[in-house]
Amino acid sequence: MFNLSNLTRSAGDPKIVKSGPSSLGAADRLARGLGWFSIALGAVELIAPRRLTRALGMQGSETLVRVYGLREIMAGMMTLSTEKNVGLASRVAGDGLDIATLFTALRPGNPKRDNVGLALAMVVGVTILDIAAAKASAARHARTPSSPDRYRDRSGFPKGLQQARGAARDFKAPRDMRAAPALAEAGRV
Repeated sequence: MFNLSNLTRSAGDPKIVKSGPSSLGAADRLARGLGWFSIALGAVELIAPRRLTRALGMQGSETLVRVYGLREIMAGMMTLSTEKNVGLASRVAGDGLDIATLFTALRPGNPKRDNVGLALAMVVGVTILDIAAAKASAARHARTPSSPDRYRDRSGFPKGLQQARGAARDFKAPRDMRAAPALAEAGRV
């Protein structure tokens, strides 16, 4: 990969010999994987809602599945962005909606109850991953509120306030810094 980046460098730029370790931690890699998973799942929900609703015995809920697909894609895009904590939180909230919706399909008259149970188990598993990723990412990227710096004991004078008192009266400017040496000699400055 570093050979490709050397092709775009100018003649005077240093060449990349090898790349260093990634700055992404385990939490970032998990969030990235969940973001791509969310986009893929959302695409399936947008493209094939009828097949999903038939497999779960939820015919007539195709529009709802499409809306959930859009939600998944948006959450995935947010998870892949710099605001991954917001994306992961929206994934957890979306998982709650998915679980609630699947619970409605567990009714006794649904011939596809086994499929719904399997889907529910998978969503609960992904929810656990989402919660773990959200906690890990929040801990990794937390901004700790620090106490404000207090400068009450500082005067701003390098030798202290007592040494600074009267220093302006006693200051004798060097000859080359005076406005007009002739005026200074005459005592006008």
